Amino acid sequence: MNAPLPTHLLPQIRQREIPAAFLDVLKARFGANCSTAQVIREQHGRDESAFTTVPPPAAVVFAENTQDVSDAVKLCAEHKVPVIPFGVGSSLEGHLLAVEGGISIDVSRMNKILSVNAEDLTVTVQAGVCRIALNNEIKSTGLFFPIDPGADATIGGMSATRASGTNAVRYGTMRENVLALEVVTAQGDVIRTGSRAKKSSAGYDLTRLMVGSEGTLGIMTEITLRLYPIPETIQAALCSFPSIRDAVATVIQMIQLGVPIARVELIDGNTVRMVNAHSKTTLSEQPTLMMEFHGSPNGVAEQIETVQELAKENSGQAFEWASTPEARSKLWTARHNAYFAAIQSKPGCRAISTDTCVPISRLADALLDSVDEADASGIPYFLVGHVGDGNFHFGYLIDPNNPAEFAKAEQLNHSLVHRTLALGGTCSGEHGIGLHKQEFLKSEAGDGAVAFMRTIKHALDPLNIMNPGKIFSW
Repeated sequence: MNAPLPTHLLPQIRQREIPAAFLDVLKARFGANCSTAQVIREQHGRDESAFTTVPPPAAVVFAENTQDVSDAVKLCAEHKVPVIPFGVGSSLEGHLLAVEGGISIDVSRMNKILSVNAEDLTVTVQAGVCRIALNNEIKSTGLFFPIDPGADATIGGMSATRASGTNAVRYGTMRENVLALEVVTAQGDVIRTGSRAKKSSAGYDLTRLMVGSEGTLGIMTEITLRLYPIPETIQAALCSFPSIRDAVATVIQMIQLGVPIARVELIDGNTVRMVNAHSKTTLSEQPTLMMEFHGSPNGVAEQIETVQELAKENSGQAFEWASTPEARSKLWTARHNAYFAAIQSKPGCRAISTDTCVPISRLADALLDSVDEADASGIPYFLVGHVGDGNFHFGYLIDPNNPAEFAKAEQLNHSLVHRTLALGGTCSGEHGIGLHKQEFLKSEAGDGAVAFMRTIKHALDPLNIMNPGKIFSW
């Protein structure tokens, strides 16, 4: 038995009938690049969410270029068959579940870096390029792409979910860093949005409309991104605190003082224990801030001096430094593996992940009350946060065969989200809405705004074939 969908999501599950002739036509066009093998379909019919009971797509098309995507979508439109874009499967909110059946279009083979314009600080890539490969390719230019969600996700998937990650406090999210797109529409047409220019007032901002649309309006095939110079000096540090309250107070003060810190991550003592066991590290098992400072030698030294003073005032322990690339890589790899460390701490479990974000002044209110509630529940959990921009994640670890645990974790999630909304925050800082958070979106945006979004969806995808059942109901 696997984790069931919550009752409020069951109406989204309505498998459409696939015309018998459709798969024959699809195979005739794509040959060996179209698979109906059960194991391939199952791989493409799930993500990292806890929900695994939805049937897989009827077929998987491995696209190698924009024309492949266009042809596949045109065939789907002709036969009214749903289409679900697939990168590496790292999304967390049920984005990849084939709730109405259909096919998956895998863009992972579209992994070419098309052009690097170092003088303009831009790069254009195919949607299947992963972020680590991108940075490895461009590092000889002295530039890097800073958006770092943890998983080695595709640029297409990161754009579709409007991802961010550990560097967002300084460099922003995908919203700020995508300049232009090539998109296959629901009719199979290919359009371009935006340009390599850093600003534009030319018509509707279609690029921003597509970024964060989660595959419900079209499939991105090429993305043009902002790049940044690799900082002259990079210093990473750890600082542990006797309580989460002290750690959070330090973060709030440094942000309100305008310290241009590049990364500031919080992990609680419980999660540090999991990370130590998984990554063979020896971190102090207390609430810990992981920080990184970018800039000139003098600028970094000034940032460090300010943050050390703030940490000292809030009972922070002695800083531990990671100055070499190898030491920094080890530190951030351990942080990014916190999710997997937590999963391995309870064999066979799945994680119900939260993704709330609040104004920085309300971070302590949201976080501390949620910690108390999680502790009282008895559900094992991990806690990590990109706290420099008010974004934090609980992962409630549940046995997918235990409905009571699942229900309790969902209740914790609901309580956390509504607490966050009351504080002026959002239900999703970076993971997106997908299947799981649709009720939260209604609470946050209101019926009128959701109806407006639905109007856009109806206009651009009148057959409702683009990742149907996600973000909101049809």
